[in-house]
Amino acid sequence: MPLPVTFDHCVVHVSDWERSNAFYRDVLGAELVRRPQGWAYRLGAAQLNLHGPGFHPAEVARLPVEPGNSDLCFQWHGPIADAVAHLERCRVPIDAGPIERFGAKGTGISVYFRDPDGSLLEFISYHRKDGERT
Repeated sequence: MPLPVTFDHCVVHVSDWERSNAFYRDVLGAELVRRPQGWAYRLGAAQLNLHGPGFHPAEVARLPVEPGNSDLCFQWHGPIADAVAHLERCRVPIDAGPIERFGAKGTGISVYFRDPDGSLLEFISYHRKDGERT
C-alpha cells in the first residue's frame, strides 16, 4: 500500500547567488523564492532549497552538499530536440545526449548539462516520436 508521500524539496549548494539565480531562472524556468537567508528555486510542485554564501543551515546531511556535487533530473515536457535547442539558445554546453535513460515515468530521452558550479543536470523527455506524450 503506498504511503501518502510525494517529493517536496532537495538541497543544492551554490557558490554565487546572482550567477546561480540567473542560470536556474533562465535555463530551468525556476521561480526565484527569497528566503530569510538566501534563495530557493521553485519548479512546479517541487523546490530546490539552496545553501550558499552567508547561509548556515541548522540541519545538514552527514556529508553536506557542496557546490558542484549535485546530480538532478528535470522532466522536459516536449520533444528532447526542443530541450537541446533551448540549451543552445541559452549557450549551455551539452555534456552528453540525447541518450535513452530510465526515469520516474519509464524510458525517456535525456540530455545532460551542468550548472555554473558544475552540478550535473539532466532534462528527460518522455515525448514519443509518434507525438504521444507519456
